[in-house]
Amino acid sequence: MMNARGEQIPLEQYFTGSDQRSREIFDLVRVAIESIGTCEMRVTKSQIEFRHRAGFAWTWMPAKYLRGNAAPLVLTITLNRRDESHRWKEILEPRLGRFTHHLEIRSKEDIDGDVLNWIREARSLAG
Repeated sequence: MMNARGEQIPLEQYFTGSDQRSREIFDLVRVAIESIGTCEMRVTKSQIEFRHRAGFAWTWMPAKYLRGNAAPLVLTITLNRRDESHRWKEILEPRLGRFTHHLEIRSKEDIDGDVLNWIREARSLAG
């Protein structure tokens, strides 16, 4: 767990001062990710990255950066295709053939079979 300077930062520090729902939802996302297979978790000031040879899933709290009715947590994954689900908040193609998908997670019900399949696919692409 490190920040941008490579220093260790505890998971608790990342959630300090945040909405309790953000932590509760993160814990459920973490369990879902770890149920798929082993991975490394890196915590920085801005996000939490899950890696298996390469990064495949990131979580972050929009309320750190946005005002208003922001989702408690966003799950970001990278796929080698554009997934056509209406659930994505935003899909970007930062590199040809690599699509970054952002999913707002507002409750535990948002973490369903579709999300597990997307995480599984992203993890398999990471090696």
